[in-house]
Amino acid sequence: MASHRRPKQPSRARVTVLTTAAAAAVAISAQAANAAPSEKPSKDEVKAKVDKLYEQAEQATEKYNGAKEKQEKLQKEISTIQDDVARGQEELNELRDSIGLAAAAQYRSGTIDSSLQLFLSSNPDDYLDKASTADQLSAQQVEALKKIQEKQRELAQERAEASDKLKDLAATRTELGKKKKEVQSKLAEAQKLLNSLTAAEKAALAAEDARASRSSSSRVDLGNSTPASSRAAAAFSAAQSKIGSPYVYGASGPSSFDCSGLTSWAYAQAGVSIPRTSQAQANAGTRIYNQSDLQVGDLVIFYGDLHHVGFYAGNGQVLHAPRTGTVVRYESINNMPFQFGVRI
Repeated sequence: MASHRRPKQPSRARVTVLTTAAAAAVAISAQAANAAPSEKPSKDEVKAKVDKLYEQAEQATEKYNGAKEKQEKLQKEISTIQDDVARGQEELNELRDSIGLAAAAQYRSGTIDSSLQLFLSSNPDDYLDKASTADQLSAQQVEALKKIQEKQRELAQERAEASDKLKDLAATRTELGKKKKEVQSKLAEAQKLLNSLTAAEKAALAAEDARASRSSSSRVDLGNSTPASSRAAAAFSAAQSKIGSPYVYGASGPSSFDCSGLTSWAYAQAGVSIPRTSQAQANAGTRIYNQSDLQVGDLVIFYGDLHHVGFYAGNGQVLHAPRTGTVVRYESINNMPFQFGVRI
């Protein structure tokens, strides 16, 4: 016989919990339905972010260049010191040998001087500090011992200097590695943003970049600007010969350049040595704060931290290596925040 019991009613507490949960689910669904989907950054927003990343990469590049230049300088200094130490050691050995020969001659004659016996078994620094011993030596022997003492002190000082420079070199190499990673990280981040654009957006950005700069494959109208000097003219001419060469961070020619790599390379072709980094180049000559006073071949420094440099090309134009993804080209001086010019 079928049961006619009434089904068990849910408790009031359980009903309340289920109702609350259902209401929450409905609210969440409504929010999800009404929420705007995450918007993809526009082409202009991507360009602004990429430009900022390129600027940060160039800042790191100039620090990388400074560390690299310091490393090369330290390596040369250490090599010179090590050569000096090697020569000094040879001289010291010869001085010791001369004393040893004198002692050997006296030994063979059976009349070896007690002062030489003492010298051969002790440190000449301690030996010469004893005034009484000087009376037991001939003038020639005293002179030889003084030379040995002086050479030992000189070698000790050079070895200490080499040791300090080796430590500095190790720290510089570490800094170099950090800056290289920082540059690579910024460039990778910029490339990732560019890869997010559509083909049409990439084409539009390329067109904008082309409009922002003058033709990289032809001369621009530079007016009748006068070169700052014959060497400035020669340096500028060398830079002109590299129009179209790609920007590569840390590169200083002859086939690729970064900003300060181009200016230092070009002046080297004119027989003038200038520092490697834009910050150091900013202090390499007479500063010119009025754009109207600039002449062809003057360096032009940009940005508050002086991390970019190019050549003044006349008629309000600069010739420079702009950034990753570009080539050596002419561009308006007003495209970047001008700080001052430098006449080498």
